[in-house]
Amino acid sequence: MTNALLHDILALRERREPGALCTIVKTEGSTPLKAGAQMLVQKDGSISGTIGGGALEFAVLDEAAQAIASGESKLFQHRLTLDHNMCCGGTVHVFVEAIPVPPQCFIFGAGHVGKALASLLASMDFEIVVIDGRENIFNGWRDEGARNSVQTRCINEEPDEAISSLKWDSNTFAVIATHSHPLDREILRLSLRQPFQYCGMIGSKRKIIVTRNMFLERGWATEEALDRIDMPIGIPIAASSPAEIAVSIAAKIIEVKNGAKSSITQGVYSRHYTSSIQANDLPCNAAAL
Repeated sequence: MTNALLHDILALRERREPGALCTIVKTEGSTPLKAGAQMLVQKDGSISGTIGGGALEFAVLDEAAQAIASGESKLFQHRLTLDHNMCCGGTVHVFVEAIPVPPQCFIFGAGHVGKALASLLASMDFEIVVIDGRENIFNGWRDEGARNSVQTRCINEEPDEAISSLKWDSNTFAVIATHSHPLDREILRLSLRQPFQYCGMIGSKRKIIVTRNMFLERGWATEEALDRIDMPIGIPIAASSPAEIAVSIAAKIIEVKNGAKSSITQGVYSRHYTSSIQANDLPCNAAAL
């Protein structure tokens, strides 16, 4: 792979745009280029590199567009004379590799749960952004990250102020787990305006009921919008320690990312508790906050 092509792939990832890398993996007979030639195709049809030009390249552009749309990689065979009326006469085998937009997770709150979750998700190829405005909260993160191969971007700003500068999209996962209940609610209110695949907020049953009632009464969200929010966050596995809570949250995120089906969403679960139990009837579980 050339340096220029590698640069363009990294730029594509930085912009969070999909693409397709087309590589000649085998040739037979006379062909314009041989095995190893590569071409990067972007969503808008622009290209970097070449696999030989002409009718062959035009056909592979269509295959790349299909890969970008479906997210599926595939091997294609092109007989230059029979398929494309090219005089070369050989055969080219092209592997079209989809380059999807990687999943990213915004973790609002760099406490014990946020730190444990960042480590877990980074090992699963998530792009991690942790946002927390507290002074010195990220001390030691970089050294520990280097030892544990955790790739994490840390933003030392107030989360409610940083939201608008983040690149939200349909492959974004958001976890709200700060040290402050009012701050959690403000982040949730602002997050509801953004595109995302998953958004969850940590808290006890009482906190969730209070939050849901507050949002409905103040007109900040509809029932349907709140049903999209995973709260209480994570898979119910009776987690108590920060590490266990992080596993619970990571499991839920994986479930959503991979399209698994739960019997009941946490949003509907929280609606059930809101309608059937009064907030004052539930004790505040500090371990779950």
